[in-house]
Amino acid sequence: MDDLLKTLDWALIQSFLAVAETGSLSAAARQLDLSQPTLGRQVRKLEQALQLDLFHRQPRGLELTEQGQLILPAARRMAEALGEIAISAAGEDRGLGGTLRITASRLVAHHHLPPILASLRRAAPEMAIEVLPSDTAENLLFREADIAVRMYRSEQLDVVTRQIGWLPIGAFASRDYVARHGLPDTPEALLTHDMIGFDRSDLILRSFREMGLPVTRDHFVIRCDDQVAYWEFVRAGCGIGFGQLPVAARDPDIVPVFPGLDIPPLPVWLAAHDTMRRTPRVALAWVHLERELAPILTRA
Repeated sequence: MDDLLKTLDWALIQSFLAVAETGSLSAAARQLDLSQPTLGRQVRKLEQALQLDLFHRQPRGLELTEQGQLILPAARRMAEALGEIAISAAGEDRGLGGTLRITASRLVAHHHLPPILASLRRAAPEMAIEVLPSDTAENLLFREADIAVRMYRSEQLDVVTRQIGWLPIGAFASRDYVARHGLPDTPEALLTHDMIGFDRSDLILRSFREMGLPVTRDHFVIRCDDQVAYWEFVRAGCGIGFGQLPVAARDPDIVPVFPGLDIPPLPVWLAAHDTMRRTPRVALAWVHLERELAPILTRA
């Protein structure tokens, strides 16, 4: 056991955690930016080192064995400890040079961040920036990101959050779709049109129910949870969909559907670990993001 403690590779534990938390080699490989075969080899190598079977291979993914469940809490504590070391070391950085890692939803990263980060680079040319477009919750405690733009409030301890506004949402169609099908004249008439919805997320369904419209998943002719792809389906004329007003306003081929429709806006939060929040890079990025995102946000 002493030899194991001396030679155990942290990367193997990291791979184990990613597979345990995602339930699949493919999802874990994307999270760690590894190939699936490489990740599979690392899991097998850890199983050989520990002389344990850590996962059951199931048709729809991987499931922890009893032995895997036993070591999972200790593996998480290792990750937390390593994250604390990284954050403590980064917290001593007093300059703007180095790398800033930002995570944001794929739609925000695609449509809103490019000009904002271009101006941030002009303000701090010595800073390198890594962008992680993701609709999953990247862990600020493990320095998977230094600062996050999120549509929900982080509940993690030691994470500083601030709501900076609301992103207004509307219903939209392409000019091509409107030319072929016209526009619904009442909210209820939406049910007679082709509509684009989410697949696993029930966000759109809940919004319809709040408006008193009995919409089900079967009303959507196309379903997609990837928000960047979703918006492209709207632009292509596949049907009526829902999106951010600032994104739609920039697109001359998009027509609003019921501009006064009361659709709940999305809250926008900035989040960073408390220690990282005080570093010059993150402090500058925080102020810059809050200022540059303000024009597309509302306060109500």
